[in-house]
Amino acid sequence: MELNPRRVALLVAANTALAPFAIDAYLPAIGVLAESVNASIHHAELSISVFLFGFAIGQLVFGPLSDRIGRKPVLMGGLVVFMLASLMITTADSLNSLLFWRFIQALGGGACVVNSAAIVRDCFSGREAAKVMSTMAMIMMLAPLVAPAVGSMLLHIAGWWLIFVFLAAYAGFLLWLLGTRLPETRDMTLPAASPRQVLGNYVSVLRHKEGMGYICAVAASFAGLFAFVTASPFVYLDYFGLSPGMYPLIFGVNVVVIALSNRVNIYMLRQRTPQQNLRLGLMIQMIAGLGLVIVTALDMVTLYTVVPLVMVFTGMIGLITPNAISSLLDHFGHISATATALLGGIQFSCGALAGVLVGAFEVAHLWPMVLTMLGASLLGNIGVRMLTANSEQSR
Repeated sequence: MELNPRRVALLVAANTALAPFAIDAYLPAIGVLAESVNASIHHAELSISVFLFGFAIGQLVFGPLSDRIGRKPVLMGGLVVFMLASLMITTADSLNSLLFWRFIQALGGGACVVNSAAIVRDCFSGREAAKVMSTMAMIMMLAPLVAPAVGSMLLHIAGWWLIFVFLAAYAGFLLWLLGTRLPETRDMTLPAASPRQVLGNYVSVLRHKEGMGYICAVAASFAGLFAFVTASPFVYLDYFGLSPGMYPLIFGVNVVVIALSNRVNIYMLRQRTPQQNLRLGLMIQMIAGLGLVIVTALDMVTLYTVVPLVMVFTGMIGLITPNAISSLLDHFGHISATATALLGGIQFSCGALAGVLVGAFEVAHLWPMVLTMLGASLLGNIGVRMLTANSEQSR
């Protein structure tokens, strides 16, 4: 099979879109889903954290496995697990069964998505690889923008269960598409790291002070983002009383702002270093988090105060994430797959923890969300400034 950059970008983007669809498509239906499993909306929101935690484990375990047995076996196996778990979620009649099958679904999703960057690296290098990644990123921006709208439509047509039937159907479509259009991309004649070497590589990243500073930045901003994502069904649907049809529109604005800040970042990189843009993004994010705490404390919480501040907070992902990842991989070009897998594992685990902090205590107010967002942004700023201080002075 001929693999040109456009085809690889489309195939990999379609595969990577599985995660945002699994996370965002059912957000408008969480209130209805909570009633179906006899749980509060806050406890039903924990299914987001469970998914993120399972997704983190899936990346850490199945990334190195694909280096040993090939991309396609892991990819196909992950899609089968994701598809079957999605169908089982439609039968969930309790919170425990919902959480269990969401975790299994996430393991399959992690096995799929962790292969995306590896497939690009297998096929291309240098400028060509960067172009494929950029095309993939542009396509990927559409997924979290479209997913809540798709979920809202399916909820209106039949009910929350149809959303998970759709996810199973999408996984089945990917099984056919990637099974017939994507060959095995890993050169199986190349030596693969042993489990002992994989663990050693993970440890070498964990012991790298500056590298952990950049991981801290990504993980903290991601935790702040998912504090909002986890709380958003309660905040927008219950607290502000928006309809499930309006929810995707208000939610989707954040994705547009992230895409715009990504473009601003590319423009600013002509004059500034990635590290300077990273620190700027973290600082603006912390100011937005502080603004959310202030309007909550002063009882000035309205859609007109909360939505713009959330937009600024989430929008800074476009300045933080690409600059932190590029700075991290400058130090780990020789084990970039391992560094990326570890980053993903820590990032999604922190997102899961933030979701637990927001949903576990069943506080019917904005306080859990805004305090978690501010706390995460503080940790990101402190982590980068403490762990990358010496490297910044030497640049």
